[in-house]
Amino acid sequence: MSGIVEGRVVIVTGAARGIGRGHALEFAKQGAKVVVNDLGAEVDGSGSSTGPAGEVVDRIRADGGEAIANGDDVSDFEGAKRLIDSAVETFGDLHVLVNNAGILRDRMLVNMTAEEWDDVIRVHLRGTFAPLRHAGAYWRARSKAGEPVDAAIINTTSSSGIYGNAGQGNYGAAKAGIAGLTVIAARELGRYGVTVNAVAPAALTRMTEGLVRWQPGSEPQDFDPHAADNIAPLVVWLGSGQARDITGRVFNVRGGVISVAEGWRAGPGADKGARWDPAELGEIIPGLVEKAAPNVLPDGRTPEDGN
Repeated sequence: MSGIVEGRVVIVTGAARGIGRGHALEFAKQGAKVVVNDLGAEVDGSGSSTGPAGEVVDRIRADGGEAIANGDDVSDFEGAKRLIDSAVETFGDLHVLVNNAGILRDRMLVNMTAEEWDDVIRVHLRGTFAPLRHAGAYWRARSKAGEPVDAAIINTTSSSGIYGNAGQGNYGAAKAGIAGLTVIAARELGRYGVTVNAVAPAALTRMTEGLVRWQPGSEPQDFDPHAADNIAPLVVWLGSGQARDITGRVFNVRGGVISVAEGWRAGPGADKGARWDPAELGEIIPGLVEKAAPNVLPDGRTPEDGN
């Protein structure tokens, strides 16, 4: 029985470990040809090695799949182009791009350095834009040449970006940007046969082991809701032909739970029909805020939801 992405060519960035590794292995299991991209860097972005990416490739090949390793830096504009080109040159086409690479340099805002801000924004936000831009240009060229395009981009955002989490101003700002970029790219690339969605995953990885707290005394279970490979099924499905009608959406996924993240929308408002005087707003804004839905907690729910 063939998998749901049989024969599709897939790039997964940050695919040597954790969530990205789970994506690469599941795509291969479901019949895709996979480009395993990873610098092999530490969680904070320092260092690099091709070893971990090569190990994932070896695993895929040992299981009968097709894969190559790629060590380009996705935040480098030309490196991102080489990544896209490597898929097309090796496998003859590209169908799915999964932007997953990232680093962490958590710090409270009053202690954060400019370098810590810039590094996280560069790897996450620029590292999503650059591959997306080159893949989008490839698919646009094919579409304009009259060739059929059935392609998908899956970006990686975070609850820190769409809901907010103290101590992650740089990471949250980058991930919020990725969520916004996802909606915009979906509107721009849909005409070329490309869907664009994002996932906000929650799992225990190198990046989150300092944030997630295990319950003491919990007994091992057959299903580990914290496992990094729980995110892959949704991402693989979004990269399949079954998801052709889904675009511009952000999904929360943790363990076996999947939900649709509902974005910003205009709430209660007031229209004077003329320019407001600042002194008038004291009688207007508090009432609007009182009528508006409250900001959610870092897990996306409100206190009234029974957290």
